[in-house]
Amino acid sequence: MDGVLNVRSLAVAGVVTGAAVLGYLAGVFTGYNCLAMALALPQDGKLIACDIDDTNVNLGRPFWKEAGVDHKIDVRIQPADKTLDDLIDAGEAGTYDFVFIDADKASYDSYYEKSLVLLRPGGLVAIDNVFLGGKVLKAEDTWNAATAAMVRLNKKIHKDPRVNISMLTMADGVTLAFKC
Repeated sequence: MDGVLNVRSLAVAGVVTGAAVLGYLAGVFTGYNCLAMALALPQDGKLIACDIDDTNVNLGRPFWKEAGVDHKIDVRIQPADKTLDDLIDAGEAGTYDFVFIDADKASYDSYYEKSLVLLRPGGLVAIDNVFLGGKVLKAEDTWNAATAAMVRLNKKIHKDPRVNISMLTMADGVTLAFKC
């Protein structure tokens, strides 16, 4: 997701859903997205963030501390699928308000399914980059594994009776799926 406005829009979406517990399935990079989402959370809110190493996480930590939100951000240094499995195994199914998916594109379907387990009814999963730079509209013989996976997921979500959806055309496309 590109731009300050878009990140703030997702943070607001989390607040609109009454979010107190968020999952952020993306590389932390500079930590800006985590900061924006943590700022939108109530003081006792919780943000689970995923990354596969702490190099970029360490860039964001000083800013989280300066903003007074470091206590809200729980960074898990491991693959997102493992983090989701750990959360489900810890009995956190049905307790999350908002999940943002922006990680390994070929694994989006797994992230989506596990996010639905974690979300409460009425919770929101936001799936970033659903257009893949327009690749999802090109001929199938031009697709790589990530593009094929995204096309399958887009079709699956479109027909999924477990969610109500809206696809936003901002940036590279964001699907908002509200759990029924």
